[in-house]
Amino acid sequence: MSESATETRYTADVVAVDPEGRVLLIERRWEPYTGHWALPGGHVDPGESSRDAAARELEEETGVHVAAADLVPVGTWDAPGRDPRGPYSTDVYLARVPAGTLAVAADDAANVRWVELGRALRDGLAFDHAEILRAVEPEL
Repeated sequence: MSESATETRYTADVVAVDPEGRVLLIERRWEPYTGHWALPGGHVDPGESSRDAAARELEEETGVHVAAADLVPVGTWDAPGRDPRGPYSTDVYLARVPAGTLAVAADDAANVRWVELGRALRDGLAFDHAEILRAVEPEL
């Protein structure tokens, strides 16, 4: 097995929540999980903090701008098998956004939607994002 096949990749995800308690989801444009709903997020670039990456990915995928300093750390998810591409570790952040925040799909997102938390969990999510939402739920 090559060294790159076992190297852990680093990502950042965002749980964006409006005052009604709805969460922002993206429909994945690419594999894995093409067409499935997920939290906005993506790879941390070299020289970038996970907090900066989270803010950047949120804006790139949804058009929603949140200052990196306003993101609240939630935790790190790194269980083996959480991503079918190999070992991934993600730092998750909570973003509280104003009512009426408009989101528009772009970049890796084929579509976006604001959805009630319970519905998001019932409908199913890519990766371990349902586990992440269940962990964040008490804070919402």
